[in-house]
Amino acid sequence: MPNKLIPPEQTIKECQRLISKGHLNEASETLHKMLLINPGHIEGIYCLAVCQRKQKNYSQAMENLDQILLKIPDHGRAHQEQGYIHKALGDTSKAITALEKAVSLNPALFGSWRVLADEPGYPMRQEAKNRVDWLSSLPPALVSVSSLIHQKQLHRAEWLCRHFLKENPHQPEAMRLLAELGTKFQILDDAEFLLASCLEFEPNFKRARLDYVHVLHKRQKFHKALEQAKILLDSDPENSTFKIGFGNAQQATGDFEGAINTFESVLLNNEDNYSIYLTLGHALKTMGRVEDAIKAYRKSYTIKPDFGDAFWSLANLKTYRFSADEREQMRSQEASATIAINDKIHFCFALGKDLEDSGRFDEAFAFYHRGNKLKSEQDRFDRKSLEASFEFQKSNFDAAFFNRNKSAGCLAPDPIFIVGLPRAGSTLLEQILSSHSQVDGTMELANIIGLAHRLNGRQATQDNPKYPSILNNISADDLTKMGELYIEETQHHRQGAMYFIDKMPNNFRHIALINLILPNAKIIDARRDPFSCCFSGFKQLFGEGQQFSYSLEDIGHYYRSYVELMDHWDKELPGKILRVQYEDVVADLETQVRRILDYCGLPFEQACIDFHRNKRAVRTPSSEQVRQPIYQSGLEQWRNYESHLEPLKKALKQLS
Repeated sequence: MPNKLIPPEQTIKECQRLISKGHLNEASETLHKMLLINPGHIEGIYCLAVCQRKQKNYSQAMENLDQILLKIPDHGRAHQEQGYIHKALGDTSKAITALEKAVSLNPALFGSWRVLADEPGYPMRQEAKNRVDWLSSLPPALVSVSSLIHQKQLHRAEWLCRHFLKENPHQPEAMRLLAELGTKFQILDDAEFLLASCLEFEPNFKRARLDYVHVLHKRQKFHKALEQAKILLDSDPENSTFKIGFGNAQQATGDFEGAINTFESVLLNNEDNYSIYLTLGHALKTMGRVEDAIKAYRKSYTIKPDFGDAFWSLANLKTYRFSADEREQMRSQEASATIAINDKIHFCFALGKDLEDSGRFDEAFAFYHRGNKLKSEQDRFDRKSLEASFEFQKSNFDAAFFNRNKSAGCLAPDPIFIVGLPRAGSTLLEQILSSHSQVDGTMELANIIGLAHRLNGRQATQDNPKYPSILNNISADDLTKMGELYIEETQHHRQGAMYFIDKMPNNFRHIALINLILPNAKIIDARRDPFSCCFSGFKQLFGEGQQFSYSLEDIGHYYRSYVELMDHWDKELPGKILRVQYEDVVADLETQVRRILDYCGLPFEQACIDFHRNKRAVRTPSSEQVRQPIYQSGLEQWRNYESHLEPLKKALKQLS
């Protein structure tokens, strides 16, 4: 009997047991009572729908499943249940559609694959049979682990996987799944080690090698990823998945022409692969072939009209203008009740950009706000632990601390770090500096953030982090080795110049670490007017790593914390960091260019003024903007939205 003292999860577990034994009426009654106490409990509603289906109460089950999918359109098991119901009612077409949706969201749903494999007229029947055979070959515990991963129950999946590995050491699929969990938890060094070990035991395990390529890519070990991708492709030259992996690796190592050729070769036999057209578009955009990129993005959404990322990619060019038909398609798809959350998010940001370009700012804000709200529900921002880290640094890392560690670190002067907030002009500064003959532009390098994660350790929690306090306990020799390793690991990004740029904005959180391991590195703080910077970030849908940007309140607090931390470094490390104000660069380019070059110890070169003629590949959202001369039209766009920005104003009001 459920009550407020019994956790709903415990009640659901008991009801699952009752359902498995066929005690459907008892399970149904118990679930109804539990849901009276816990209305809207998704897992409870799902369990009740399963019970109702087995009782042949199909309409009630379908109503409950619709309720789930209205809140969570990507709930794979709910789509599976709908497929079962359509199958029971004799509607094969709807059943197949629902089951295909289910396995696209959770490839470990054995039941869906089995129904599809048993359907005589199903065109992909053989693939479904192969999936059934694969899942049947695995221990049931590992099928559960895989399903839990896709349900985002990661801690439960990890416990089950580790428990299985204790009894079955070196089982390849268990090692691969644990590495997948490591990737989900952002413990990439563990994931890399597990996959490398797995491939030592099972060199022909292609799925593990493909995951290995992806992890190496995430760790920015691009040349090693290329080597592994080549091994995969050589093992099966016609495999389109392996070709795509190889093309991505080519692109990451800077061989964009090679990548474009690889993606185009995939499309010769996969003309309806909408995602490859998107990837091809990104490569073309990076090379400055904007018209070709537009064609690729359009082809992508022509194949899959609800593919929000294709529309957002067009909007994210910053220079593209949608047609009336495209606007209608975006509005129709965004309003659909069945569209996937990620597609809805992409449509919201694309519509916001389009309406802004048309001067319809109130409507634009409504879509930006909706997209940000959906995104923030996916990627929750932990403001508390981040601000605790900043406070610790301000309280513990002062001039005396750095003086005590003055003998530590690698003395190489090679790196020029550009830090700050996204959309503050860091790409512009990189383009200016990389136009100098003695400076290599690279990308937003993850090495410093990766080092911070390693120092924090696997066992650290948000409430009890090891980093940054661990910086108090690292020997001078180890700090020096860390700096040397940074120089070594970033070497493959360089093209032979004396200096190189690392423009990861979030590195401002790690200036103490940078100064300890690379005391001769230059650090440029790319600063922009707070309202312009914050609202520009709010309008931008980032790939990953900028969770603070999806709320006006969060981004305002983040900006304020950033300024306070940078003020601390200006006081404790005088002269170490050069602040460059974006508005000053726009107002007087040459003066600011000379100032930046003087700080870096570089002679003046006219190419830095003519930065827009630089043909280097640019991989950030500002790629098209920095291929144009300086312009002032975007300086105060936030004023068009001023009536909506009260949460941002409130968050920034304490900024002096």
